[in-house]
Amino acid sequence: MKLCFFHLMPYRFLPDDFETRYRSVWVDVPHSLYDPDKCRGLYHEFLDELEFAEAQGFDGLCVNEHHNNAYGLMPSPNLMAATLTRRTSRAALVVLGNSLAAYNPPLRVAEEFAMLDVLSGGRLVAGFPVGTSMDMNFAYGINPATLRERYHEAHDLVVQAWTRPEVFAFNGKYTQVRYANIWPQPLQKPHPPIWIPGGGSLETWEWTAKLDYVYCYLSYYGYKRGKATMDGFWEAIAKAGADDNPYRAGFLQLVCVADTDAEAERLYFPHVHYFYQKCLNVWEGFAEAPGYRTLKTMQAGIKPQVGAQARKIRQSLDWGKYLEQGYVIAGSPKTVREQLAECITSLRVGHLMVLLQIGSMPKDLTLRNTELFAKEVMPYLRDLWPGYKDRWWPTGSAR
Repeated sequence: MKLCFFHLMPYRFLPDDFETRYRSVWVDVPHSLYDPDKCRGLYHEFLDELEFAEAQGFDGLCVNEHHNNAYGLMPSPNLMAATLTRRTSRAALVVLGNSLAAYNPPLRVAEEFAMLDVLSGGRLVAGFPVGTSMDMNFAYGINPATLRERYHEAHDLVVQAWTRPEVFAFNGKYTQVRYANIWPQPLQKPHPPIWIPGGGSLETWEWTAKLDYVYCYLSYYGYKRGKATMDGFWEAIAKAGADDNPYRAGFLQLVCVADTDAEAERLYFPHVHYFYQKCLNVWEGFAEAPGYRTLKTMQAGIKPQVGAQARKIRQSLDWGKYLEQGYVIAGSPKTVREQLAECITSLRVGHLMVLLQIGSMPKDLTLRNTELFAKEVMPYLRDLWPGYKDRWWPTGSAR
């Protein structure tokens, strides 16, 4: 079992009335709410937390890409991963990832990921998300009708740049390059392992199965709601004739560990509530541009995780409902161990990404949550998938 420390890097200084006074945390959140001095402090706190996670024995450190928002302060996860190459030495650097369609030309992704792989000694996991509608369609202005076509073309160019031994020309619909010849090349051969973050698109399941990539369901709503999505993924894997190796899959879960169940509520509820009520407060008009979601996925009834419908659900949540519905796994180490074991086995995931810094959680509480998880929970989850080999793990990582 691989356990990764996932960081969103949220801005934790939004006003108390943010979700009622401002329409969206994404795309048009006002600059007047931003303080660069506070942001500088946050960046250093977040990097400290990621470095601490490696020292505690986490297998991987996860960062991701978002734009125009206070939900996650990482327009360039590559910068954060580059910083971590110098201050870590064992953990995989899981960049989930670079939104391929946003790069012109996409060779920039091939180059920067190659640099990270070399700098880290072969510890890179290359994540290729399509990107949220808020990021791609509204913040970056990409036509939603062409987004996935651009994405797949960019993917092909990046993989070819890593694997073709000679200088080559690439003549795509959106990108034309006469001399594709990136320096440096990645350390891992034929290329770093590729993980695909997703929100439930049926085509993504089929595509990852075809190319033998890892599918990572990055859900805000926990393992109980995530089961239907992961069941659909495993059905797609079976139809593709691929094996049922649990390391084909990853899942993101919010986790809070305390000495007792009661203490978990006292310590963590304000920060969890901040995350759900403020960090996920996305205006319906930005949640999903027409044409962003494929027809096949819409017909399957898969809904976006943000927007008006999701907001209505979130407004009724209290601590008991967060736990009951599985949004958050929280409590004593025993409680967390038992529920995480159920999460992992019911979803059949070999890569569990845990969010241990949540919303407005300060550094000292994040470090305590991380340490308790590492010492009192993580050892009990290590051997859940005996007999399976993780073919999708970077060769330079210690585990």
